[in-house]
This record gives sequence, C-alpha cells and structure tokens, in this order.
Amino acid sequence: MTISLPITPEANDLLQRDPLALTLGMVLDQQIPLEKAFSSPFVLAQRLGHAPTAVELAEFDPDALIEIFAKPPALHRFPKAMAARVQEVCRALVDRYDGNAANLWDGVDDGAELLKRVVSLPGFGKQKSQIFVALLGKQYDVQPAGWREAAGGYGDLGSYKSVADIVDEQSLGKVRAYKKEMKAAAKA
Repeated sequence: MTISLPITPEANDLLQRDPLALTLGMVLDQQIPLEKAFSSPFVLAQRLGHAPTAVELAEFDPDALIEIFAKPPALHRFPKAMAARVQEVCRALVDRYDGNAANLWDGVDDGAELLKRVVSLPGFGKQKSQIFVALLGKQYDVQPAGWREAAGGYGDLGSYKSVADIVDEQSLGKVRAYKKEMKAAAKA
C-alpha cells in the first residue's frame, strides 16, 4: 500500500491499515475536497476514541452519529446525509461481507466481479465505483485479472484522473488540472 494523500500522516496511516477507513473515505468523496473526504475517517476515529468497525457504525444510533458528523469541523458539508450514507454502506458490509470491508475485494475472480461488488454499495454509481477499483488496484495491490478494464479510464497506467493517481503534491496538482479541464469541457 502506497497511498500518500496530502493529509496528515496519521490519517494516511489509518487509510493504509484499515479497509473500512479507506471505504468510508471513498463514500465521503463527493462535493467536498478529497483531502477532507479521506481525512474524515481519522477524525471520526478520534471522536469515537477508536477506529470504528462496520458493525459498530451499522448499529450506531442514527441521531448520535449525525451529531458526531456535524460537530465542528463537520466531517462533510452534508453531515446528516453522509452519516446516513455511511450507515447504509456499513449495513451492506455487515449483510454481505461479514462486516469486513476487505471482504468486498478479497477473493474476487476478476475486475468485473470487483466492480459489480463495489457498484452494489449504497451511493456508489459507475464512476465512483470505477475510481475505487482503480484506487484499490493502483495503490493497494488489489489486482484481479481485468481490474484496469473494469476501472475504465481511471485504471489507465500513467493517468492523473482521480484519487487513485495521487501519491504526492505533484500528482495531486495533475489530478486537479485534469478535473478542471473536464469541467471546462462539460461547460463548453
């Protein structure tokens, strides 16, 4: 695992050693800067006093979890909706993968199966799922046959399109430039 986002070393360490933290970072990676999304699992762990399990979050009192998400600084700009989404994802992990986020990708036969599993999670559309498959493949050595194809353009070697490609400040700049270019093209 080589993930090294422009966040605190402690937050990066949690992402490297805790598959649930990584999954939750991906859940939260929408409509906020990726640094905020991927550091929020560490902040959540700090607020709880430990890194939570999927079972714990699935069974958490929803109102109490919203409070934790909303406490300044909020874990997401939409703390109520994202606390609910985190619970939905954790419930899916409990129901389908014995509460272990790594079971989402462990033992998959090929990239198509990995993508199918990821896209079945609440809130994971095709693009987010492809980015997550690329992140797992490029930075976590989860590389079943066909994973690059399943990840679409996000799996391309040498691309700078998503969080899957960020390993330092320079690569972050390239990803930001690509996203800016895509937004400009969409507006044109």
